[in-house]
Amino acid sequence: MQQAIKPITTVLNENYKKQLAINEYQLILNPHEELRNKVQQVRAAFQEAYQAPPSLGGKPNLTLVRFTQLALMEERIVQRLRTVAMGYCPFKVELKDFGSLPTHSIFINVTSKLPIRGLVTEIRDVQRLMKLDKEHKPHFIDEPNLLIARKLLPWQYEKGWLEYSNKSFTGKFIADGMLLLRRRQGDKAWQIVERFAFQNLPVSTRQGELFA
Repeated sequence: MQQAIKPITTVLNENYKKQLAINEYQLILNPHEELRNKVQQVRAAFQEAYQAPPSLGGKPNLTLVRFTQLALMEERIVQRLRTVAMGYCPFKVELKDFGSLPTHSIFINVTSKLPIRGLVTEIRDVQRLMKLDKEHKPHFIDEPNLLIARKLLPWQYEKGWLEYSNKSFTGKFIADGMLLLRRRQGDKAWQIVERFAFQNLPVSTRQGELFA
């Protein structure tokens, strides 16, 4: 009898540990592949010209919020984000030229900020579920941009910005959904949890789906 119970106990303990695992999350808008490649080329050119640190992992995207939370909270967060997305309308994201954060970062400007800020405002309603503790609160991005280089040394920033402040860049994409990404603390690779499509549904429909 004891031998039969032991594997079940082991499985329960493993599931319990998984639920208590701490994950990092990002909620992002994902440009289409052609635009991502275009931005990646700009990043690569900057890195080569100014020996910039290759610290930008993953594909270019627009981050809406970053947070750290227990795995057991994931499903509740996903359900709330589904509801937010169901009520949001697809919108155009336009990119133009370059901006900077003196004295360490250079990025591509997002000129159509209002619909992104509106979306972030709606996502803030979920922040209670995203907060792990006092030291780990969600970080909402109110000034969206597409990062080209960060953690630059003073000479890299000064020379790089002198060049890129005079360069031009244009791009646009339709944001018709958002992606929730997850990685275990200490891991490098991000995994897709779910894609939330913007459906512009009325409140009554969303509530019906939520409580179905």
